[in-house]
Amino acid sequence: MKKTTFLRLSAVLMLILSGVVAIAAGSSRETHLLNFGWKFRMGDVENADRRDFNDESWRSLDLPHDFQFEMPWDSLESRGRGFKPMGTAWYRKTFQADSTWKGRRILLDFGGILLHGDVYVNGIPAGATDYGYVGFESDITPLIDFDRPNIIAVRASTGEKSGSRWYTGGGIFRDVNIIVKDSVSIARHGLFISTPEVSKEKAVVNLQVEIEGIKMSDRPLKVDVTIRNPEGDIVARTAMDVPRHSRRDREEVALPAVSVSDPELWSCANPNLYTAEATLSDGNRVIDNISGRFGIRKIEFSKEEGFKLNGEKVFLKGIAIHHDLGVLGAAAYETAIRRMMDRIKEFGFNHIRTSHNPYSESFLRIADEKGILVVDELYDKWSNTVAWAGRRPWTDMWHENLTEWVKRDRNHPSVILWSLGNELQFQEERCGIPGTNDWGVTTYKLMSTLLKRHDPTRLTTVAMYPARAGGIVKHDPDFRKEENKIAPELAQITDIASFNYCWDDYQAYLRHNPDMIIYQSEAVTNELTAPYFGMDRDRMVGLAYWGAIEYWGESNAWPKKGWMYSFFNHSLEPFPQAYLMKATFSDEPLVRIGIVDSEGEAELWNDIIVGQKMISSHWNRKEGSINTVYTYTNADEVELFVNGKSCGIKKNPDLPTGRNVIRWDSIAYHPGSITAVARKDGKEIAHHKIETTGKPVKLIAETENPAWEANGRDLQYVRIYAVDSKGRKVPTASGNVRFDLSGEATLLATDNGCHTSDELFRNDHIDLYKGFAMGILRSTREHGDVVLKASCSGLKPVTVRFRTKASAGTSGTR
Repeated sequence: MKKTTFLRLSAVLMLILSGVVAIAAGSSRETHLLNFGWKFRMGDVENADRRDFNDESWRSLDLPHDFQFEMPWDSLESRGRGFKPMGTAWYRKTFQADSTWKGRRILLDFGGILLHGDVYVNGIPAGATDYGYVGFESDITPLIDFDRPNIIAVRASTGEKSGSRWYTGGGIFRDVNIIVKDSVSIARHGLFISTPEVSKEKAVVNLQVEIEGIKMSDRPLKVDVTIRNPEGDIVARTAMDVPRHSRRDREEVALPAVSVSDPELWSCANPNLYTAEATLSDGNRVIDNISGRFGIRKIEFSKEEGFKLNGEKVFLKGIAIHHDLGVLGAAAYETAIRRMMDRIKEFGFNHIRTSHNPYSESFLRIADEKGILVVDELYDKWSNTVAWAGRRPWTDMWHENLTEWVKRDRNHPSVILWSLGNELQFQEERCGIPGTNDWGVTTYKLMSTLLKRHDPTRLTTVAMYPARAGGIVKHDPDFRKEENKIAPELAQITDIASFNYCWDDYQAYLRHNPDMIIYQSEAVTNELTAPYFGMDRDRMVGLAYWGAIEYWGESNAWPKKGWMYSFFNHSLEPFPQAYLMKATFSDEPLVRIGIVDSEGEAELWNDIIVGQKMISSHWNRKEGSINTVYTYTNADEVELFVNGKSCGIKKNPDLPTGRNVIRWDSIAYHPGSITAVARKDGKEIAHHKIETTGKPVKLIAETENPAWEANGRDLQYVRIYAVDSKGRKVPTASGNVRFDLSGEATLLATDNGCHTSDELFRNDHIDLYKGFAMGILRSTREHGDVVLKASCSGLKPVTVRFRTKASAGTSGTR
């Protein structure tokens, strides 16, 4: 072997060991993750873009990062933006360019920067994002210095208060990569995979590969694509020559379709994923290659059956939430995303609407793996002036964002429907291109046409504000007139008619427009099961409960830091109402007791009554108190017992507005136990018992991630509970929990699920809330032992020991 060949192989091996995300054998493409070793400074620092700026005193951190969530709570700041100040911050990263990159294109890829971002390389502007939910790449080839270290500087801003109606976060909240490839290569998001024909016996796979850098080229280029099944076996191949002498810089090469016999279909229950490996070659030399996962599945929408997946009726049972991940803020940690999806699936949900902006690409990749059905949303309003998060006018950039978004997401089998906007049809200034004066109809047609240029395989929709045709809103006296119960003009022409709330109007809408295919894009949690049972589930698509998980921002008043009318708190601890949804969405026999702590509150929000009773599942009440109790069940009837004495038997109501909810009034508290026994056809099928606990005596820990990887990115959630001498959780326990950590991990955040807390969740201690606290640990890039001790005055502490597992990606690349 020649010495130069040995050195090159050694260099490739070192890159792999140092964390290169994807290097295929024979490929000239390299992808280097840049998430580690950044410098950070809060504030708009003068000259921070300059190459010679001294950042030694700046804080060191790893990405992803949300600087706004680290800022103090402030009751004078915007309640919509989560009582957090607006701000600007700078990030800087030093890296050395490899000499093997010379003569190739060097691209800097950002998954997103909130809410706006400007990028500099060696002091020279190198790219920007004006709508930070959408990623971008910059060609930094002419800016690279091969003789000394290079500097990336990023200015991130939350924008003005008026730029969003909810908490956005701020900073580099998604991955950053350097991509090195040939000047002739596969374009950004250049692989497009679809499955136009699907049956249990055979599937047809269409493949298109976009090639760039070939204008007027005479090179004999060829594209090859190999399909591998979920087990990694090759099941199909196809190839096509790239056109020569093209007058365009880019060409979309449609390859001959391939057939896959006996396909393993993608579904919610079995989310099987295939891989397409695309290679661009010049004779025997590989120029570029990429791979992408996809699912073989068939989606259908119709007015007769709503939504079908692989020929079977599926009703969407979903949530619509903003993108933050509890005390991690907007930072897109994959472990946190997986945790959230696992939790909602556990409770019977199968669907997420990404309100009201594109989520991270990792979110969709994980949805593919988990079998979650996604309505992928691009925007809130279509306006240059109202509720617009962009730094430039919406009319100047909507087409840029749309193209990047749809090309990025179109291969994900989890994405079943594109949503172009939210809460349209009640103010003309929020409805698109000025001067069209048609409630967004023309704007929608333009957007949908452009989208289908890049993805003709899916339908499009827009979520409607609860209004009628003509912009008649709920507080208008004409709203309830029978002759005005007509769907908004925009909903009448979208592929799918999406309505926020107003489920009791859908039949009236259908009488006027019988061809509409209806999806309830938002349902209120305080109506419990009524929005679900009130729909025609045989003919309609499904629903998404708004704010089913607590999120930051859109608070109605201090000290609430965000939305609190939910089924899960921001730590993903379930409220009793979550078990109602599980009883409704799954076939598992279930009964759950909830005791009313207070009637909570109700208010008018977007012309809809929202709110929530404060309900908990514990039997540590005030002696002699009289309580209202609910039992949530999918059984025929429930018998309730207090200390073994029956309080009676009640039937499950058959009305849509009360199904699966049984109310028990005037239940006297006596220490001991309360038990619900659920029966079907007279036989017990489930029961739930709550006992009065003793005083808390110790802490216990519950961990979640048995395969915790030492890749510098994986998280471990450690839930801490106070328990009595019998090991029963004590929800009334209080005290301050301190976390002491040693080993190959850092304490990323602490949490207790309290959405009204003024704590910043970045300390090594936190108060118990309802007997609960949690530590979130981030692994280092070295595998090894981790020891976490949680202690609280007056309680026996708990110690948890881990050993993180070695990972192929344990180190950053640069």
